[in-house]
Amino acid sequence: MPLSDQARIAAERDSPRVVALWQALTALRSVVSFMNTGAHPDDETSAMLAALRFRDGVDISYACSTRGEGGQNDIGTEAVAALGTLRTAEMEAACDRLDLRMYWLSEHPDDTIFDFGFSKSGEETLAKWGRDRTLARFVDVIRTERPDIICPTFLDVPGQHGHHRAMTEAAHLVMDLAADPDFKGSDLPPWEVKKLYLPAWSGAGQAYDDDLPPPPTTLTIAAKGRDPVTGWSFARIGQQSRAMHRTQGMGRWVPAGAEIDFPLHLARSRLTGEDTDIMSGLPQTLRDLDAPAIAADLAAAQDACDAALAAFPATADVLRHACAALTALRRATPGCPAGIAHKLARKDTQLCRVIHLSIGVDMHARLSSDILHPGDEAMWTTEHSASVTLTPRLPDGWTANGNRLRLSDGAAISDPYPSAYRPGEPDAPCLDVSISAHGITATTAVPFEVPPVVLPMRAATLTPTANVINLATTNRVISISATEAGGGTPDLRAPDGWKVGGADGRFTVTIPGNATPGLHTLTLTLDGQNAHSVRHIRHPHTAPRALVTPAEVRVLLIDAALPQARVGYIGGGNDRVGWWLDRMGADVTDLSDTPLTDAILAGFDTLVIGIFAMKFCPGLAAAMPRIHAWMRNGGTLVMLYHRPWDNWDADKTPPHRLEIGQPSLRWRVTDEAAEVTILAPDHPLLHQPNRIGAEDWASWHKERGLYFAKEWDAAYTPLISMHDAGEEPLNGAWLVADVGKGRHVHTSLILHHQMERLTPGAFRIMANLLAKRG
Repeated sequence: MPLSDQARIAAERDSPRVVALWQALTALRSVVSFMNTGAHPDDETSAMLAALRFRDGVDISYACSTRGEGGQNDIGTEAVAALGTLRTAEMEAACDRLDLRMYWLSEHPDDTIFDFGFSKSGEETLAKWGRDRTLARFVDVIRTERPDIICPTFLDVPGQHGHHRAMTEAAHLVMDLAADPDFKGSDLPPWEVKKLYLPAWSGAGQAYDDDLPPPPTTLTIAAKGRDPVTGWSFARIGQQSRAMHRTQGMGRWVPAGAEIDFPLHLARSRLTGEDTDIMSGLPQTLRDLDAPAIAADLAAAQDACDAALAAFPATADVLRHACAALTALRRATPGCPAGIAHKLARKDTQLCRVIHLSIGVDMHARLSSDILHPGDEAMWTTEHSASVTLTPRLPDGWTANGNRLRLSDGAAISDPYPSAYRPGEPDAPCLDVSISAHGITATTAVPFEVPPVVLPMRAATLTPTANVINLATTNRVISISATEAGGGTPDLRAPDGWKVGGADGRFTVTIPGNATPGLHTLTLTLDGQNAHSVRHIRHPHTAPRALVTPAEVRVLLIDAALPQARVGYIGGGNDRVGWWLDRMGADVTDLSDTPLTDAILAGFDTLVIGIFAMKFCPGLAAAMPRIHAWMRNGGTLVMLYHRPWDNWDADKTPPHRLEIGQPSLRWRVTDEAAEVTILAPDHPLLHQPNRIGAEDWASWHKERGLYFAKEWDAAYTPLISMHDAGEEPLNGAWLVADVGKGRHVHTSLILHHQMERLTPGAFRIMANLLAKRG
């Protein structure tokens, strides 16, 4: 839907022209390029990058292997590919704040380069990603961006995330491979990276625990200063960017005086001479480039760039000097050696932006619809405050007739995983906006206010896409809706013996009485053709996205006995455990928004507190003493996994002391098939109402659990033990304590995730957790 007036006002308030012009001008200081590398969106070293870009004028970029599909989600229930889609959009928003050029190694949701969950080994990570594919994609990124310098965020040391270790190992390898003309994994022209730096700081923290000290510092990037125009510290500019990673709970206030510098270690260099600065040995400005035939024009262009910067904030003078710089640069371009052509092209783009901002081209472009399908038409309109020439730049399969755009029947649907993002250089569809001043024409690309999402013709929003039927109950019916269906009449194709009823996209499906446990698939059709399912991903801080998948509903039939218990579920919006409990037949009520009075609590036998709920459910922490009293009177409290910073007080949140371990690397089991050893074989939670056996630990996804309990009161009994290969057993994954007449169960198993993945054992284990103390 189009932006509201309030949203437009907020966007304008957050990007005043004077700040945008100043930040655009700072890019004219240098031609040096620096690529940060990491494994996940949010691995970028934001404060350091802010200082390099807005103080030094360095052209910065970030190469990231995965889309973060295995991460956590503090703002919703998107998971796996949907989370990867959302985190891609978040990363783009973070790039806008830093003028950071973005490249991904992972190209689509089914890519082998995938955030498969936490890993403790770089070797394991590269094996799962595909070593050859990872290196080939990394080389393609290097050869596309052509950075002078690369610098991983993390070290390849034990105790560090395996994904981080893999990307740091790969950075060493691609420095040679990208320059090798005989490398078979890329058909792009070779590029020689000049320097490779490593962080000379430890990556230890809440999640990781580097076993080895960092390498010695060879130089330090000073980042404690402030931008002279905005007054923002570079640390706070970095946090303006990091705050876009809201799924990961990023963004923190950096008090004055708490800023830090960034020590680096020069690991490799192809340059000679002393390395006292990251620019040492490199051409720093246009006038330093090795191009004798065009040296005079390059020097003139740099002189004019310097004059434009010095003229700020006098916009007329900035404009005059920027036009002179662009004129000289374009005189030089035809004679430019191939090895530096990309630097001149970048400076051309940067100067065009300065010219547009100094003139004050206040351009807003809109489409009449932001949801389109092949064969659709849309009208584009603009508002602008200067005389400009507008030219639509369109994807393949789009045509323009005046201000009317048409998509052909073969137009491609929107890509949820674009392979690159360059601030100020939007992908089509967009408008090329040209303006002339002082004898030169400058063109910039302007995106539409709400980028359109193109969906397939035969598509619908299918709800739900996964379901469960518990054969231990009498229910044999599920409901499925196909809304926003386009391209025909919806119908469901079901397994033999299953009955489908309903019309107009609202179906009831009845499972036959003789059905047996297992996983089944129903397929949505439109006019008899297999359809696609669309999940719209919309959040206020990101551009809209849609994830398109085959329109299928997976239905798991289980046989899980349920205890006689009235269950209340309290969630913070980060899992769907309450919904799954309802689907498996439990007598469950959602209490997430209900004041937990004594009278309310008295109506329930069991409370289930969802993941992170102590942090995100208002009033829950204050209600814990009342819940403790309810437990002592016979209630069962089940707490799903929490992190130490989720408003968790080891002495007050649980009824007996229970400390959650960190860093998480030391208190998790990443092998989803890790052997589970039973420590208390006679405990009723392992037998009632379901006997938990080896089959219930089979076919798990991602990992067993994380943020295991580290220390606990003697009142708790650990039920199970597990560990990753080569490590000591961890006993804090499933603890239970008697509390008066009641019971407290704390588990760090990722049961919420296993239920979403339709892992049968997770439902049987969850059923046992609900049981009242006998």
